[in-house]
Amino acid sequence: MSTEDLRFGVVGLGARSKLARHAHKPGEGSRIVAVCDPAEAQRTATLTELPEATAYADHRELLDLKLDGVFLTTPDDLHEDPAIDFLQAGVAVFVEKPLAITTSGCDRVLQVAYDSGSRLYVGHNMRHMPVVQTMRELIQSGAIGEVKAIWCRHFVGHGGDFYFKDWHADRRRTTSLLLQKGAHDIDVMHWLADGYTTRANALGGLVLYGGIEDRLDRSGQRFNEFVSEDNWPPLSQQGMAPVMDVEDLSMANLQLDNGVFLTYQQCHFTPDYWRNYTVIGTAGRLENFGDTSGGVVKVWNSGRSGYREDADQVVEIPEAAGGHAGADPRLVGEFVRFVREGGATLTSPVAARAAVAAGYAATTSLRSNGTPIDVPPLDASLVDYFDRGQTRD
Repeated sequence: MSTEDLRFGVVGLGARSKLARHAHKPGEGSRIVAVCDPAEAQRTATLTELPEATAYADHRELLDLKLDGVFLTTPDDLHEDPAIDFLQAGVAVFVEKPLAITTSGCDRVLQVAYDSGSRLYVGHNMRHMPVVQTMRELIQSGAIGEVKAIWCRHFVGHGGDFYFKDWHADRRRTTSLLLQKGAHDIDVMHWLADGYTTRANALGGLVLYGGIEDRLDRSGQRFNEFVSEDNWPPLSQQGMAPVMDVEDLSMANLQLDNGVFLTYQQCHFTPDYWRNYTVIGTAGRLENFGDTSGGVVKVWNSGRSGYREDADQVVEIPEAAGGHAGADPRLVGEFVRFVREGGATLTSPVAARAAVAAGYAATTSLRSNGTPIDVPPLDASLVDYFDRGQTRD
């Protein structure tokens, strides 16, 4: 096995591109040698931190650099085509979630990865979060019996700043926040339930931010220029995106292929920002209170009762260093190892497609007065290929 540093590129130099810095370890196995963004200001700012890298304005300029891998941390609508370009060029690809903004887009990427044999990895970092791993370990230990239902409430307290002042608010670029933001939670629920969505129905709307008339084109700004903890209450927000046609409140019901039912609720104007999962099984229930270090997962499984705050088992969420409760460095470390060695990974391109497909179906339902929408199945040969770690027979 080669001990030389793997050579990586980063395409898309917005806020999420900092994730790739975990792969910049010159002399320790990997380094970032090329960065790319159409905005000169983004390129200039990045080069101050990575002065040995070469900067480009168009991702196609990186295709002939003989890179070992590339991080795609572009806006969501710019995942699909660049991923295909790099896969066809024989470059391993890390696609930040969601894999694409449509189910068919995901299928295109998976097919090209299969045809080219190039390695594909999707950045569903929540599978590496201690709170999610704690819940999964409890479920697999049999603490609540067989899972039958999962409810997730996502309180997106920073929603007005994070998602309604830039490209996130434009459905042409995200489909919806039920897909864009929800892909994380849907993937987690799929993983905890060990199944994928086959049918979805949803309701929701742009019930708050749509009433704010103050708009501003922030295409020349960086993320940290328009995010502030002081923006409260929600209706006091100013400088919203010129195009704002995604929902700020959504509620979806999902039926899985193994008979489990999921409910997902997302609100972008709560005062607090965290996720609450409730998992109900045949022999108990678990729920997280807080989703980072300092929070706990509680299990009730000893018998029937009325309301009680105490639980039969309380597991503290472990502390971990790094972004997203330690998930980001673990995620990047897994990708770097995957590029070098191949093998099994905690994340899954098939699961990433399933999360998008569920979010896409739910969005279609939401915009069709709640009509139930079936999820098209993925080609069995693709499922088999990715489930085997992207190896041929």
